Amino acid sequence: MFIESLECVNFRNYRELRIEFDKGINFLFGDNAQGKTNILEAVYLCSFSRSHKGSREKEMIRFGEDEAHIKAFINKKNVSHRIDFHIKSSGKRIVSIDGFPVKKISELFEFMNVIIFSADDLSIVKSGPAERRKYIDRELSKINFLYLKELYSYNKVLQNRNKLLKDISTDETLSVTLDIWDEQLVRYGTSIMEKRREFLQEIEEIIIPLHEQITHGEEKIKLIYEPNVSEEDFYEKLKKAEEKDRILKTTSVGPHRDDFSIVSNGLDLRTFGSQGQQRSAALSLKLSEIRHIEKKTKERPILLLDDVFSELDVHRQKNLLSEISNTQTIMTGTGFDDQIREKITIDKLFYVKEGKVNELGN
Repeated sequence: MFIESLECVNFRNYRELRIEFDKGINFLFGDNAQGKTNILEAVYLCSFSRSHKGSREKEMIRFGEDEAHIKAFINKKNVSHRIDFHIKSSGKRIVSIDGFPVKKISELFEFMNVIIFSADDLSIVKSGPAERRKYIDRELSKINFLYLKELYSYNKVLQNRNKLLKDISTDETLSVTLDIWDEQLVRYGTSIMEKRREFLQEIEEIIIPLHEQITHGEEKIKLIYEPNVSEEDFYEKLKKAEEKDRILKTTSVGPHRDDFSIVSNGLDLRTFGSQGQQRSAALSLKLSEIRHIEKKTKERPILLLDDVFSELDVHRQKNLLSEISNTQTIMTGTGFDDQIREKITIDKLFYVKEGKVNELGN
């Protein structure tokens, strides 16, 4: 699988853009704030329906316009397909594959797999639990569509339960309906926890040898799932916390408060890891994603590298390059110097300036 070309109209700083990619390594370079990352964002949107930067719809539409349109032409098993992605200022998104409307986000995940590397990946290791939950949910949703469905249902039930907790404070008679939401929360939540535990076990099998290679055998990594509550006592603890939940008007127990720890040589890298150790762990996690998705889908994902080389030392660069040698890669950087030329065989080279992209000889 690879992306043949991309077209954008009124997306970010692009009034009109058409760019044809090689199925090998594509390098976009230019000064900061010229539009390089916007191209990666457009590709990512066609796979995940959400911006990797968490941007809102209005922010992605060119200033002064009402809507943006992205077309991505994808080659899967030597057959060309087209993804159309419309973004409206009202917040509405309209997506189709080969002219047929996409009704479920899972259809996009199944159709096109993309992994993005950026400097923000370090937050998976050192930031709060929400970043690590987001990592699990994003990666699991790509390869397990039942998980995506259950996660959506769980979040909907959680939202309704929290609303009910607020309403009960003014109308106690509503409390009789709390059990209905509790039972659904436990049903979906239990399945989510089981799948998260299995996912981390699968990733750990991949990441251990990868991390040993990246750290020259000096570090042994472990991923430890830290559920907020166990599957067995979820319902019991939910009921015990009911009085507190009523006071706080929010649900304090459940997988929406899960976390996992990344431990290297017995040290929790969230708290005790050096920046170098945290960078190595983040890189190991991202490289594990590639192998995990390939194992599950039998296809190599498209890789997007957003100016990550400047954040990695020579050894980590080498490990990353070893993974992208047979994978379509679209990468960005501020310059194309001799150091990059020596390390990477560029198949297509593009210069980006003020929303204009020019293909150069490599």
